[in-house]
Amino acid sequence: MKILVTGGAGYIGSHTCVELLQAGHEVVIADNFYNADRAVPSRIEKVAGKPVTAVYPIDVADKAALNQVFDEHQIDGVIHFAGLKAVGESVQIPLRYYRNNLDTTLTLLEVMEAHGCNKFVFSSSATVYGPNNKAPFTEDMPTSATNPYGWTKVMIEQILRDYCAAKPAFSAVLLRYFNPIGAHPSGLLGDDPNGIPNNLMPYVARVAAGQLPKLTVFGDDYDTPDGTCLRDYLHVVDLAKGHLSALEYANEHTGAEAFNLGTGNGTSVLELIHAFMKENHIDVPYVIGPRRDGDLPGFWANADKANRVLGWKAELDVNDMCRDAWTFIQTPKD
Repeated sequence: MKILVTGGAGYIGSHTCVELLQAGHEVVIADNFYNADRAVPSRIEKVAGKPVTAVYPIDVADKAALNQVFDEHQIDGVIHFAGLKAVGESVQIPLRYYRNNLDTTLTLLEVMEAHGCNKFVFSSSATVYGPNNKAPFTEDMPTSATNPYGWTKVMIEQILRDYCAAKPAFSAVLLRYFNPIGAHPSGLLGDDPNGIPNNLMPYVARVAAGQLPKLTVFGDDYDTPDGTCLRDYLHVVDLAKGHLSALEYANEHTGAEAFNLGTGNGTSVLELIHAFMKENHIDVPYVIGPRRDGDLPGFWANADKANRVLGWKAELDVNDMCRDAWTFIQTPKD
């Protein structure tokens, strides 16, 4: 199949492109490179050993530009990553998050409909489980959110469910994943955001490399074993393989279906920092700071449904994640 990957030069998108290419699919990337390096598509090709069919440096909310992509390629399915993703930032600039994340999705669906494309895999998030459900989370729990970023995911999931109800031939797979970290073991692809990282692992790695002075842990007074937030950290390569499994499911089924992608285990922020130091034999100076707006004390997945229905299961552990993240930051890229 020929697959359009929106946000395909980003962290998760780039790893998914590798898995798609290695599975024999063609890949078309649409990415405005707001938070990605323009050299990433060539790195994808180097890692996969196969060419990317086309790269469009566009904003997915630009309907004319997106129509051109579909006019020039017979797109069989879409994996949609494009969007803003920082929890804390979304609390500070909510309108930008609602405008960007909803507009990109609505425009994409309109253009897909105009071109008869009916397979959609959506990059959702465990944030849709909100503050009232108890971990481990299962897909049948009610959804809500504690921050604008999370609400955009809740809203888009509802949009996709409503659209599937109106269009019986349409398939939407909603992938609720937890905390992707790590990097491709080649060291050529990883989490490398522009500016100061919002996510934990790239910040840890940059502190370890001396690029940043120290790490701030946001709160140590949560109701958890060591007071820091518990998260279900998932290796990005496992996550990318989950998107491939979801695409195969979308090819055989219609309607909207949600799946958790996680390990099923909670690891605290301090446990992850210490695992990084131990695995890579390097010190990471850190301090404890105040809580961050929008953070929840702990969440982790029940991923039984993905295992049972998609045949997917996380295979890599926290040590693999820490080792590969450090390899990525040490590896010359170009």
